[in-house]
Amino acid sequence: MATNGKTSVDNNLVVLQLSGGNDYLNTIVPYTNGFYNDFRTSVKINPEEVLPINDELGFRPGMEAIKRLWDEGKVAIIHGIGYPQPNRSHFRSMDIWHTALPDDVGTEGWLGRAIRDIDPKSDNVLTGVNFGRGLPRALGCRGVPVASVGDLETYGLFPDIQDDFLRKFALDTFAKMYGGAQGKDSVMDFLGQTGTDALKGADILRTAPAMYESSVEYASDPMAQSLKSAAQVMFADLGTRVFYTQHGSFDTHAGELETHEKLWKEVSGAVGDFMDDVHEHGKGKETTLFLFSEFGRRIKDNGSGTDHGSGGIAMIIGDSVKGGMYGEYPSLKPEDHLDGDLHFNNDFRQTYTTLLEDWLHLDAPEIVNGNFDKFDFIKNGH
Repeated sequence: MATNGKTSVDNNLVVLQLSGGNDYLNTIVPYTNGFYNDFRTSVKINPEEVLPINDELGFRPGMEAIKRLWDEGKVAIIHGIGYPQPNRSHFRSMDIWHTALPDDVGTEGWLGRAIRDIDPKSDNVLTGVNFGRGLPRALGCRGVPVASVGDLETYGLFPDIQDDFLRKFALDTFAKMYGGAQGKDSVMDFLGQTGTDALKGADILRTAPAMYESSVEYASDPMAQSLKSAAQVMFADLGTRVFYTQHGSFDTHAGELETHEKLWKEVSGAVGDFMDDVHEHGKGKETTLFLFSEFGRRIKDNGSGTDHGSGGIAMIIGDSVKGGMYGEYPSLKPEDHLDGDLHFNNDFRQTYTTLLEDWLHLDAPEIVNGNFDKFDFIKNGH
């Protein structure tokens, strides 16, 4: 439900998932910390390569576009984000982030619940859109339609059938195949509704690229193209408010130095282009991007890469964001380690609560399963 007498339909939330467990220490680098050099004997960023934030911390090379946005005051860095009793399994940890339930196995995603509150009658099947294959569990919620787009340029059901009569016949067959099982059991009922919603949304989304003009030239990699697709849908004013995509894999057990830099060049470049695009189209103040990963990585490298850890980093980026650092960088002192990992300093549900209440203007407790303190990274009046 909307809170504070406001509606949630004014602002856009773009969520970027860094799948695989991003290396926190080599993203925001404590380049003057002696313990960093002691524990990272091989997999470390040299001080002269760092893009300095201050005398202690800096962005890794490859993050030049995000550094530019930081210098413009548009990046909030959330240090040490995580949850109690961290789980180092990719599947379980991501599931915790998706459902906001660290202690139980949830059936509803936090963003699925948010979309339900934004559009309780499901009047718009495009309130939430995922850009990529499959549907992240964060968006899954019974009765909440969400479109999942692999390639917006060719998206749609049977787009290659040009003859209208043949296409209608194919679509009718699809509708009966997915829609005829309603009432038999809950799973088939869900699948039937999903298929029906796909029919409603597919052709609408295919109109977005033709309506798009921009001076921004995105790179050709999948990360950039996903955010370009998000921009196309946003500017088409189809009523979409939650945009989701992911990039990876950040599971850098080996060969990390080269792989991690390449991944961050793609992410940073895509984010920079996307923010320039939304600014050019007058959507800057109403668009915020949230970037996260399921966990950080071990403090000590393994000689070529890093293994699964705990405490991590998130970023919130946008014109309406109060740039700065939130939370404390976890201590690297040996006595402060958590079984060889960085401790988390703040629960990820604090960040969710801030985004839900101060950005989307929704009541957060039922969505995040509890009451959590908020940060103040959203400017007043937004």
